[in-house]
Amino acid sequence: MIDETAGSARRDDNELTRLVERAAVGDRQSFGVLYDVLSPVVYGICRRVLRDEGIAAETTQEVMLELWTKSSSYSPKRGTPYTWAATVAHRRAVDAVRSESSRRNREHRSYHQPRETSEVDEGMLRHEEASQVRSCLEDLTAMENESLMAAYYGGRTYSEVARYLSAPLATVKSRIRSALSRLRDCLETS
Repeated sequence: MIDETAGSARRDDNELTRLVERAAVGDRQSFGVLYDVLSPVVYGICRRVLRDEGIAAETTQEVMLELWTKSSSYSPKRGTPYTWAATVAHRRAVDAVRSESSRRNREHRSYHQPRETSEVDEGMLRHEEASQVRSCLEDLTAMENESLMAAYYGGRTYSEVARYLSAPLATVKSRIRSALSRLRDCLETS
C-alpha cells in the first residue's frame, strides 16, 4: 500500500513536471491546470508567513506570475513542482515581511530626523520628482497606466478598479504590479 501511494505521488509529480514544461513554451492551458493545483499550496504558505489575507492573496498572485514567467528555469532535478512553488512562495512572503519592516523603519527614522533642507529646496525637489514620475508614466502601456491611475490617483481599491475597468481582479493586480515595477526601474535609472 505504501508503494502504491508513492507511485501515485510520483505520477502526479511527473504530470506536474510535464505541465511546467508545456507552460515554459507558452501553453496557457497547461499553466491554468498548474495554477489550479499549486495556488492553494502557495496561498497557504503566504498566509502562514504574512498572516494577512489581502497581502497573502497579492503575494500569491506575484508568485504564480513568477512561476509562469520563469517556468523555463524549473529543473526536476532540484525538486518537485510543489517544492519549487513552495520555495518561491516562502521566499516572496519573507521578502514581503522584510520589505514592510524596512518601510516602517524608514518612516520611523524620517519622522524623527530634523529637516535639513529649506522650503525652496524641498519645492524644487518635489517639482523635479513629479517631472520624473510624469516622464516614467508615459513609458507605461495604456492598460498599465489606466489601472495605476484608477488605483492610486483615483483612490480605488483593486476590486473597485477591476469593476471600473470591467477587467478580472487578477488582471488588474498584475497590471498594477507590472506598472509599479516599471516605474520603480525607471525612477531608479533617472
